[in-house]
Amino acid sequence: MTWEPTQFVDWFRHSSPYINAHRGRTFVIAFGGETVADGTLPALIHDIALLSSLGVRLVLVPGGRPQIEQRLRERECTIRYVNGLRVTDEPALACVKEAVGSIRVEIEALLSMGLANSPMAGLRIRVASGNFVTARPLGIRDGVDYLHTGEVRRVDGEAIRQRLDDGAVVLIGPLGYSPTGEVFNLYSEDVALAVAQTIRADKLLFLQQLARVLDSDAALVREMTTEEVQLYLQDHPELSPDLRRLLAGTLDACRGGVQRVHLLAGAVDGALLLELFTRDGIGTLITARPFEITRCAVIDDIGGILALLDPLERDGTLVRRSRERLETEIEHFTVIVREGAVIACAALYLMTEGAMAELACFVVHPEYRGGERGDVLLRQLERTARAQGVAALFVLTTRSAHWFQERGFRPASLQELPVGRQMFYNFRRNSRVFIKPL
Repeated sequence: MTWEPTQFVDWFRHSSPYINAHRGRTFVIAFGGETVADGTLPALIHDIALLSSLGVRLVLVPGGRPQIEQRLRERECTIRYVNGLRVTDEPALACVKEAVGSIRVEIEALLSMGLANSPMAGLRIRVASGNFVTARPLGIRDGVDYLHTGEVRRVDGEAIRQRLDDGAVVLIGPLGYSPTGEVFNLYSEDVALAVAQTIRADKLLFLQQLARVLDSDAALVREMTTEEVQLYLQDHPELSPDLRRLLAGTLDACRGGVQRVHLLAGAVDGALLLELFTRDGIGTLITARPFEITRCAVIDDIGGILALLDPLERDGTLVRRSRERLETEIEHFTVIVREGAVIACAALYLMTEGAMAELACFVVHPEYRGGERGDVLLRQLERTARAQGVAALFVLTTRSAHWFQERGFRPASLQELPVGRQMFYNFRRNSRVFIKPL
């Protein structure tokens, strides 16, 4: 690999806001047994250890389906599913216990590494596991007795939080225990969802092969609200039972207090870090509220607005505005905010004559151009202008004439502007004038 120091420095600087934002937060990370089987577990554990060293409070929920089925085949036991649910008889339960125990030991061993030549050199990570999940039998459904297959009855959130407060990484396998001492085989996804809800985790992350949500063009869906997930489930009856269960579970999690659920394809090396420390991530984000919002600017947005305007002010595209001026004019600005970062802005200045308003400082971050964010911003400003009795918008531009013309602005003369605005026209810039009736 070619060493690119500039690229590394740029990435590191851009990741710093996320490092600060994640410190002290609680994440539940669920990953399938495929991660253990395909040899990628050590890399994932290294990434998890890095999160722990950055101050993230972690609960890990590993699955074990491939390991369980391998043991069943080795012992020539029957692998039985009914309606997508495993029937766990006594031989199967023995295989479940053995597989879950083996995975737990392997994870604990990897988290205990501290060799000088390993990625975890110098780390001392304590792991806490225990009977945090109380379960009950799935019972008899449609005449089928699921035997030792169970469902989550209760999660001991206080015990989990205590271990997290003590600085430990909490490890919870897909087993549950009843007050009568029985052991039940649980779905790791259900365990992760229940744990995240109980402790009100800031994030719940699934790293699994099935966790791919695709649109009609087979492209990955990057963001969804809970309402959009509901519609997706209705419009896609062809979804596998496992993915349908997972998406339905995310609805309960978000409504139950989990702020964000991330679905990541577990086969991508470094998926966890790419999702958490880059602006767009690589998976599907599900939230109860929109991930990206358009709203009126507030004083705390000034830093983000300045960062957007600065490159265009330096190359002469925009007239320079000082921080002080922005502070006095912040009520004129509308912003699009994504993951707490301002990625687009524009200002609307009402004229005292002619029922007109000026559109100014219209900027979309370079990484987010080419989509519809400019149109979203323009539509919002048009609605704001109409609500205030504005009959027409005008804009002065040196480099974006075509974009505005494509959206209904017509070329105009300086004399068509309000007299007060004509007086402040900068002839040295020679900006073109465009007007759009509302």
